[in-house]
Amino acid sequence: MSQTQADIPSLADDARDIAESAKAAPARSWKESHLLSPGLFVVVLVVWETLIALLDVPAIVFPPPSAVAVALYDGIVSGLFLPHFLVTLYEILAGFFIGAVAGISLGILIGLSPLMERIIYPYIIAFQAMPKIAIAPIMVIWFGYGLTSKIIITATIAFFPLLANTIVGLRSAPKDQIDMLRACTATDWQIFRMVRLPQALPFIFVGLDIAVVLSVIGAIVGEFVGAKAGLGYLILQMNFNFNIAGVFAILIILSSIGIGLHLLVVAIQRRVLFWSEAHSGTFGGA
Repeated sequence: MSQTQADIPSLADDARDIAESAKAAPARSWKESHLLSPGLFVVVLVVWETLIALLDVPAIVFPPPSAVAVALYDGIVSGLFLPHFLVTLYEILAGFFIGAVAGISLGILIGLSPLMERIIYPYIIAFQAMPKIAIAPIMVIWFGYGLTSKIIITATIAFFPLLANTIVGLRSAPKDQIDMLRACTATDWQIFRMVRLPQALPFIFVGLDIAVVLSVIGAIVGEFVGAKAGLGYLILQMNFNFNIAGVFAILIILSSIGIGLHLLVVAIQRRVLFWSEAHSGTFGGA
């Protein structure tokens, strides 16, 4: 009996240790998973630098990471990148905003009206099927070499993901909830506000996430066709001068813009959709 009583504190200590280990395990798992991506990046850089040195690849063909880092540092310190960065960022944000507003607005109109879908949607699909790189020169001719043409090209690329996701989201609202609200004499606006819109928000944020990354591509495509400033314009200049390390440095900046905007959308999504688990699987999610 006394031995059994003596074992009770030991069992309690074991249970406490198990509970603490269980609490610490998710924290360790979270830290380990978030270290994998930077670790892979470091490994890629080391392998890249090593292979370039061993194979004696000319920097004009494929620059090593060290040369890219030097070009990135020189471009930032000299102030070369900043004005072009600001121009491209403005084109991205303005085009994304216009495309998002147009896509969500028209998506709501089509999602709530089968008649509008039959009238408008086939033309939208036809326009979306056109390669944007093919119509970009036309946009430049119509709207000039300034920012306007780049913003419009970016908006056209950001438009469709939001349109499609808004329509799908609105139509995914549970029919039994809509029928119940109609039975309670709810208006169409009340049904939209209480059922359709909350159901559509996760889909809309997926569209925003896709569109904000595509907006980076749209701005660069527009600058490739014809521009007086911007990171795309700078890429063309560096290609002409065979400054391949500088091109890679700009690509790093563009990738950073895309990642930063993606993380911003994810952060806003977590604030707005605090009741939803839809964001838990996104890149950068918890």
